[in-house]
Amino acid sequence: MPPSPSIRPQGAEPPIRDRGDACPGALRLHSAADGHLARVRLPAGDLTVRQAEALADAADRLGDGHLSLTSRGNAELRGLADGCGGRLAALLRDAGLLPSERHERVRNILASPLAGLDRHTPSDVRLWARELDGLLCASESATALSGRFLFVLDDGRGDVAALGGDVSLVAERGGAGSGGLSGAGCPAGAGGTALLRVGDDPAALRIAGPDAPRAALTAAEAFLTAAEASGSGAWRVRELPDGHGLTARAVAERLRAAGIGCAEVAGEVAAAVAGAREVTGTPDATGATYATEAPAPASVPYADSSAPGVIEGTDGARALSVLAPLGRLSVAQWRLLTAVAAEDGAGALRLTPWRGVVIPGLSADTAAPRLRELSAAGLITDPDSPWHRVGACTGRPGCAKSRTDVRADATAAVTAGTPVPGEPGPQPATLRRLPVYWSGCERRCGHPHGAWVDVLATAEGYRVSVVQPQSTPAPHPAPAAPSAAPCPATS
Repeated sequence: MPPSPSIRPQGAEPPIRDRGDACPGALRLHSAADGHLARVRLPAGDLTVRQAEALADAADRLGDGHLSLTSRGNAELRGLADGCGGRLAALLRDAGLLPSERHERVRNILASPLAGLDRHTPSDVRLWARELDGLLCASESATALSGRFLFVLDDGRGDVAALGGDVSLVAERGGAGSGGLSGAGCPAGAGGTALLRVGDDPAALRIAGPDAPRAALTAAEAFLTAAEASGSGAWRVRELPDGHGLTARAVAERLRAAGIGCAEVAGEVAAAVAGAREVTGTPDATGATYATEAPAPASVPYADSSAPGVIEGTDGARALSVLAPLGRLSVAQWRLLTAVAAEDGAGALRLTPWRGVVIPGLSADTAAPRLRELSAAGLITDPDSPWHRVGACTGRPGCAKSRTDVRADATAAVTAGTPVPGEPGPQPATLRRLPVYWSGCERRCGHPHGAWVDVLATAEGYRVSVVQPQSTPAPHPAPAAPSAAPCPATS
């Protein structure tokens, strides 16, 4: 079974890109089996109520009446008719969702969705996200970035640091943010410090918090220089060929040339992140090894930003976190979320990489009843819901390359109590803890990062594997017979 295109096994040769990426945008629409598709970039997943209403209007008037949430905290509109591109662009432009049309596909900025909301929150890296977005949109060179290039801004809890960023910033906690930068020639100042990492380089650079957004853009520009020198046409840092890879040391030279102080830090960034998770091998009763997520010791009990429910903040403030079943929302559900944000919240919404929505600014009195209302509307509000951690690609009929209607199959499986198809009865605990993702073909569009259960449609039925980071899918030892799938895949 071929690995996902975004997972390159150790030692494999990187691809040579002889063209630009084909990622859709808000202006560059993708032709799908169910009509045109638009992907609207939302840096840090942030939306005002007015912007959310504009997306609802676009889905209602121009699309299929639904919105899809992506694994990067963006929104997609499907079922768009021929010739509607101009009207869509006008709607988005009027709502402030297109600050720079030349940069709209490169505004890929993922940030910790609960930053600034829970009781033990670290620095609000979302301020970095806004500044970085402004710098991106003002940069001429940034227009050359691929639509797949990703900036990740982690507030220190480790929720997004491992989501495959090309340039990652991790806010440091405690003492690291209160002192100077040893050997860097730049004091940390009031903004603390951040660790900057490029691709999978185990080394990081410690920089002053106020310099973090500018440092991230400088690192992206260093990637463009390396990609041009390599002649590979690389879209992402991990695609740079041997001898042209981008390291923390190379980025440090660019930062210092730009007047940004930094100090190299050895070791994995995740080791410095509170609550970060490491992938470990845990043998089960049969002796097979599964990839599991084991929480590292954390000194601060951060809220789980992937779990739905009520988030308790300081001074009685509350936030609501809900998930969209298989990442898809009807316009009615979207308008209800927008109404909650407008009437009881702070007038804003945050989309998460777990295909969910966070609504900040509610009071203790309104949070619980509003959460029940959202649950009654079909949204996932309980962390113990069988829908939690289950995802799927578009599948048929929306995607012509899919072998089957994976969403219908996944829905039937979850309803039957077996989100991982296979033999009936109890399933290994390791499988129950991992994200489960159903894919209609080997491209596995939108799959999770880290360790996950891969449910792949084949001509004979569904094949179940456990994917571990930087590996090909590892076959599940229990028989995953095609006949056990709720609906056999078709060719």
